[in-house]
Amino acid sequence: MNYIGIDLGTSAVKLILMDETGNILKMVSRTYPLFFPRPGWAEQNPEDWFRETAAGIKELTADCSREEIAGIGTAGQMHGLVALDENDKVIRPAILWNDGRTAEETEYLNTQIGQEKLLQDTSNIAFAGFTAPKLLWMKNREPELFAKIRKIMLPKDYINYCLTGVFATDYSDASGTLLLDVKNKRWSEEMLRICGITKKQLPEIFESYEPIGTLKPEIAQTLGLKPQVKVAAGAADNAAAAVGTGTVGAGKCNISLGTSGTLFVPCSHYEAEWGGALHAFVHADGNYHLLGCILSAASCNKWFMEQILQDSDFKTIQDHIPEERLGKNNVFFLPYLMGERSPVNDTNARGTFLGMSMDSTREDLLQAVLEGVGFALRDCLEIARKQGIRVKGSTICGGGAKSRLWLKIIANILNMELTLVKTEEGPGYGGAMLAAAACGEYGSVAECAANVIETVGIVRPDASIAAGYEKQYQKFRKLYPALKNVFRELYAEQS
Repeated sequence: MNYIGIDLGTSAVKLILMDETGNILKMVSRTYPLFFPRPGWAEQNPEDWFRETAAGIKELTADCSREEIAGIGTAGQMHGLVALDENDKVIRPAILWNDGRTAEETEYLNTQIGQEKLLQDTSNIAFAGFTAPKLLWMKNREPELFAKIRKIMLPKDYINYCLTGVFATDYSDASGTLLLDVKNKRWSEEMLRICGITKKQLPEIFESYEPIGTLKPEIAQTLGLKPQVKVAAGAADNAAAAVGTGTVGAGKCNISLGTSGTLFVPCSHYEAEWGGALHAFVHADGNYHLLGCILSAASCNKWFMEQILQDSDFKTIQDHIPEERLGKNNVFFLPYLMGERSPVNDTNARGTFLGMSMDSTREDLLQAVLEGVGFALRDCLEIARKQGIRVKGSTICGGGAKSRLWLKIIANILNMELTLVKTEEGPGYGGAMLAAAACGEYGSVAECAANVIETVGIVRPDASIAAGYEKQYQKFRKLYPALKNVFRELYAEQS
């Protein structure tokens, strides 16, 4: 049988068709608009997501036997607030994960409600991108729209709702709402009270690999698929990417270099001291994980190349950066183009170049951009280490992982091996694997990963380059604290 994996991203939906052995038969990508109504805001129209997803499914299955498609699994961008009214109509554009408008609400939750209470109730502190601050923002700034809310869901859950009519989510995605009691895997009654919502407005929660239902007859007819096709609960994009790279089970790690960047560390059990600078979430395999998220990763490279240099030849300029320059750059870059989440939690932070001189070149600045993302990931790794977690190596996925130079930079900044997997479509591949598990093709997510994931290479650090980057990192980590109050003074009014 064959399985469809859907990766509902920020810039596009990517779909893959996978057979039962893990082979990818076809891939399709379809884009949709992203809106920035004000500085620091980011929105999308959920209707655009489903329109392009439906069109993508039809394109994906046009040349195959649709009778062979058994299941669909969706991975999606986290934290986005999708609000429906009593008629199941979208009330307002979805407020996305990288939206920074909720600075006041985040401050309220962390200071007046208090981080200690938040950790007790949800295992996490508040970050501007989370769903709960968005709900408070709507309650405070759009009370008439807030009063119309009958269903609250996350982006990938909207797709599943359109496909099945089932109001559902999964634990990995629900973890990022700040509404879930992560330790006990249930909605937090106290957080619902704080946000002014009821449990009836929230979806039923499933494990990522559980089926939530089958296609609605009219949707099946539109897509040309059998109504019996099962739809898995799916997972948050980072959890699905971890599944898609085989990062299942303790002692492993996955780094994602997509629009955002993440450091994902699975754990076999919950630890009471988790939470704070890193997120403590449920994994798509039913266990737990720690997650460090930087809001701008590959998007930094895209911004610098296309907006600043107005150059789309990413490879050529990177080829002009020699290996002997690694660990020796005099230019630094803070990659906070959309504010920052882990570990600084600051919506006022901004992208910043430091150390430029008259002889600085565009290659120096590009190298600083790539290094800045690597240093930000190192910040997250250091927090994990302080939690007592030992990470010796990591898989890596995402668009940025296609750059050999960037892989070498990150391997040396983190001073650990990076393993490349055969299939680079992490979230979509993970979604298809979850669909296979939901349909009984495999007995568990771990069994599926053990059978279908293949590695194709390892990038190892170089001792001399890593030593240079260690010195550079110690300089980098002093920059944000020195600029924190400057950012607040300059940009607080935009949040």
